[in-house]
Amino acid sequence: MDFRQNYFELFGLPLSFAVDQVVLQQRYQELQKSLHPDRHAAASSQQQRMALQYATYVNEGLATLKSPLKRSGYLLQLAGLDVRSEANTTKDVNFLMQQMEWREALQEASAATDPFAVLNGVRDEVGQARDGLYQRFVSAWQQGDADSLAKAHEYHRQLQFMHKLLDEVDAMEERLDD
Repeated sequence: MDFRQNYFELFGLPLSFAVDQVVLQQRYQELQKSLHPDRHAAASSQQQRMALQYATYVNEGLATLKSPLKRSGYLLQLAGLDVRSEANTTKDVNFLMQQMEWREALQEASAATDPFAVLNGVRDEVGQARDGLYQRFVSAWQQGDADSLAKAHEYHRQLQFMHKLLDEVDAMEERLDD
């Protein structure tokens, strides 16, 4: 049990945005088997506690590497950038304008004749923009120099907004379904 390993090392994966989800799941199951409480029943209470903490670490690693948004933030953290700061808001004026348009469309959806069509349109548009932004993130992150990492960090901030907006689209759709 080595808590100094990053999540990629923990699962024996290359440090990359692209993660083979099948291999990740297989390695997760292997780790979970080795950490099962029955395997540590005869161990000291301290060893049992360590196994439980390591199991938690493995679960956090899985959640991080499964989620593209969490994975992008984690890659930035490994590069030494602070992605959790409250000051992490985008300053891209064009993106802010686009953000306002998406928010307006979301607000107007509930009053539309066919709100589900409006929501699907917003979801598709934001989803396409998100996918393109992930490609730009990967390109910037792979370059690895300070300027490129700053761009990757900006893309990550924008991706956070897009994921939040897509969650809001889903929530509004659920409310309208009721």
